[in-house]
Amino acid sequence: MLATLIHGERDIRVEEVPDPRLSTGGDAIVRVTASCVCGSDLWPYRGVTPTDEPHRIGHEFIGVVEAIGADVRNVAVGDFVIAPFYDCDMTCANCRNGVSTSCLNGGWWGADDRMGGFADGGQGELVRVPHADGTLAVVPGGQPAAELIPDILTLSDVMGTGHHAAVSAGVREGSTVVVVGDGAVGLCAVLAAKRLGASRIVAMSRHVSRQAVAREFGATDIVEERGKEGIARVKELFDGIGPDCVLECVGTKESMEQALRSARPGGMVGFVGVPNGGAELQIRTMFGTNVGVNGGVAPVRNYVEELLPDVLSGRIHPGRVFDLELPLSEAAEAYAAMDERRAIKVLLRP
Repeated sequence: MLATLIHGERDIRVEEVPDPRLSTGGDAIVRVTASCVCGSDLWPYRGVTPTDEPHRIGHEFIGVVEAIGADVRNVAVGDFVIAPFYDCDMTCANCRNGVSTSCLNGGWWGADDRMGGFADGGQGELVRVPHADGTLAVVPGGQPAAELIPDILTLSDVMGTGHHAAVSAGVREGSTVVVVGDGAVGLCAVLAAKRLGASRIVAMSRHVSRQAVAREFGATDIVEERGKEGIARVKELFDGIGPDCVLECVGTKESMEQALRSARPGGMVGFVGVPNGGAELQIRTMFGTNVGVNGGVAPVRNYVEELLPDVLSGRIHPGRVFDLELPLSEAAEAYAAMDERRAIKVLLRP
């Protein structure tokens, strides 16, 4: 089978690898229908996160179950399933408390697994899924319509992550919201805020194509400025005070400062940007303004059952964040397109 491997900085290769095999009794084999490249995949691609040896990469995929272990009960061969960007059992205390990313028995695609090697990555033709009963969410009705595939794929990561930012910041009916970041997660955060009833949503974006998606998703205003000018512009839009909620979807020192200084006194920042860019919390600013911070790595598996009905009914179309589709064999170009900001998010088909 074919799978994507990272060999080092800007070195992505699609290679023949052995087909995965059932090994624990609780696992499953999924034939991938669609996968994609995530903004967080760009950290190792750019060399910010070092690659010590070649390994599988990718952590967002959907597909059809081809085989199950003897102990699997919740999924069956032939089910169409969503895999979150990690595996989890959904039975441990952390999973039951809504934080399945901290599953006591879980793991991460493409990372060291509990069997002494690297776990499968999501950008391949087949993937072995540990803890299949907990990890995989079954899409009712079997194979979905082709036009729903991009929307469903976002539930493996970016839509659930944008939703987590909004939930963490306490967005509710009538909230005023600013979203820092116009990547796929930031755009999905706009959509999530709209879905939860926000009355005004500001998207901070300098890119015309991304601004268009943000407006389609519910943004009422666009702010192109950054730094002090961006903070001043945001304050100006909200009576000199600032919004109730700021959703930080980048993960750098500058984006976190933008978020903290934009929120109104007593407001809340929901953060989901992966902090590989050196994000810092300014405690003095938080102390002086009573601005709170909540969030982290998004437990998207806990959100699938809430969000999936809105995707299947057509109420939301988060798949609009995919503006480029390529075959798996061209995964290297998919990474380059996102790295060079020629694409918001790239969908890969085996």
